[in-house]
Amino acid sequence: MTEEANEPQTPEQVQQAAERFRSDFNAVREQVARVVVGQRDAVDQALTCLFVGGHALLEGVPGIGKTLLVRTIAQAVDLGFGRIQFTPDLMPADITGTTVIDETEDEHGRIRRSFRFQPGPIFNQIVLADEINRATPKTQSALLEAMQEHSVTVGGTTHPLPAPFFVLATQNPVEQEGTYPLPEAQLDRFFFKLQVGYASRDELGEIVRRTTSTDLPKINPVLNAERLVAHQRLVRRVAVAPSVQDYAIRCVLSTHPKGALSSGAFATPLVNRSVALGASPRAAQALMLAGKCRALLDGRAAVATEDIRWAMLPALRHRIMLNFEADAEGTTTDELIQNIAETLPRDADG
Repeated sequence: MTEEANEPQTPEQVQQAAERFRSDFNAVREQVARVVVGQRDAVDQALTCLFVGGHALLEGVPGIGKTLLVRTIAQAVDLGFGRIQFTPDLMPADITGTTVIDETEDEHGRIRRSFRFQPGPIFNQIVLADEINRATPKTQSALLEAMQEHSVTVGGTTHPLPAPFFVLATQNPVEQEGTYPLPEAQLDRFFFKLQVGYASRDELGEIVRRTTSTDLPKINPVLNAERLVAHQRLVRRVAVAPSVQDYAIRCVLSTHPKGALSSGAFATPLVNRSVALGASPRAAQALMLAGKCRALLDGRAAVATEDIRWAMLPALRHRIMLNFEADAEGTTTDELIQNIAETLPRDADG
């Protein structure tokens, strides 16, 4: 039976599938909350990536729970999990795997040799790329094919990765010694870039209480691969009005400075003054899919402009390259995106 045959067809079936989606999303969120204190925005954005099939880049200073968040999500879903600790001496083969020689002795005592592919840690459904910016560009590039094509080519042979497949990467924005900034092509393959911030006074108190007592929380898997893939297909079926789709498109075009190949007609003066390179079409795809997930989670049958606005910061902040003038003035990408959100008309004729 094909996947299409298993898709909900009648309005009642679609409604039931939407209810299962919300139930599973909230169940995973509740499991994560048993371990991760606060960080509601980061948790919701990471789970959005999970439920739409996108990769996430988590950025924050050391010790605030980036790795813990990824590990907890992996424990809350019944998926294969692998961790790669990125270091300057990490090689591409340490990620993708390598071809090894097997030696066997036949009944006549002769040694027969054969080649066998030994998969690397990338062959998991959830891969934690810890401190991804500590590896050299050559090693970072080993993830490019995996993140885009969901396959790995070694020795001329292409090996498919298990489905579903997610890369959840972390990086430290403060410590720059011994790090290699991710190239734009690599950043663009991340669905969202999440900012993980400090805990509040009450949250820090709860963190200390949980981590210094004997009452350690237990995480139970509440979602398997088959249901997660079904949820990802359901997200893509959510309706989008042409005006909402156009709003998402104008959001992306607004990041293109005047003189860009596509169009600079929607750029604000701040964008024209501060941006060297605007967001790619992948940004529009991310806005649309995130908006569909948000609408489905909220119990609505169609995407609203507010869903697009919710996704703008995590979907765009890593896809905009600032120029020297912005660096000199201290302008950040988040400030640019907020400027676009505040000035861009909801209506194309506005």
